[in-house]
Amino acid sequence: MRLYETVLILKPAMSDQEVADVMEKTKAAIGGGNGEVVSQDNWGRRKLLHMIGKSREGVYLYFKYRAAPALLEKLGHSFKVSDSILRHSFTLMRERKVKEKPKKSKAPAAA
Repeated sequence: MRLYETVLILKPAMSDQEVADVMEKTKAAIGGGNGEVVSQDNWGRRKLLHMIGKSREGVYLYFKYRAAPALLEKLGHSFKVSDSILRHSFTLMRERKVKEKPKKSKAPAAA
């Protein structure tokens, strides 16, 4: 399973309850596809750089999760069909492996 990030931009007219419902549905869809949500965040209402449709603002949701690549196709299809989602973006994250530095022994300095 790979580590992914997804950002959703929702319509600005949505209520807080509707936004929470979209978060729960997305979380359930990831879990239903044998994925594991690592973190999620509601970034709130922000001004868009350019208009999407007739909207100048959008509600941003962020998800970080582990999933198989096949799950992205299912999520992408459900995001495209949904009327409440203006845009979505998937990003594959690299997992960093931290290398331990070898410990230096303190040898006495030669005089």
